[in-house]
Amino acid sequence: MSHGAGLVRTTCSSSGGGGGAGQPGARASEGPLDPVYPRTYSALLKVAQMITLLIAFICVNRSMWTSYAYSYFEVVTICNLIMILVFYLVHLFRLYRMLTCISWPLSELLHYLIGTLLLLIASIVAASKSYSQSGLVAGAIFGFVATFLCLASIWMSYKISCVTQSTDAAV
Repeated sequence: MSHGAGLVRTTCSSSGGGGGAGQPGARASEGPLDPVYPRTYSALLKVAQMITLLIAFICVNRSMWTSYAYSYFEVVTICNLIMILVFYLVHLFRLYRMLTCISWPLSELLHYLIGTLLLLIASIVAASKSYSQSGLVAGAIFGFVATFLCLASIWMSYKISCVTQSTDAAV
């Protein structure tokens, strides 16, 4: 009659739906390009992340800075931008079907967790060392916006819920 420890279940919804094998209209989207994916929330969120990361990078890169903290900020924003673009292209061209040796949902989750943490740290450091220079402040603000968008992507793509599981199951 005791309840066990909480079980964490995750479900990945990064593909956003589209024609499956048993759904009508699946033959229309069987080509190498997924015509439905660019209109999904996941894809639109990735595009918004890439745009804000690019703006943050340009703002910091074009301003006159003297601290190595901005070098770190530039590296983090460009690496996140490249990885988000890679995951966008993987879903757009359905490369996850050909490269089955990689767990794409797990790799995307790990990227978002690590990348969001590094982006948050970089944005905090950039904001604290901006010294009221408008380009650096704008870059830090866009860094925080990109951090929020990455958190939203984690929240929407990987619905994490804690479920208690009873241990007195009938045999």
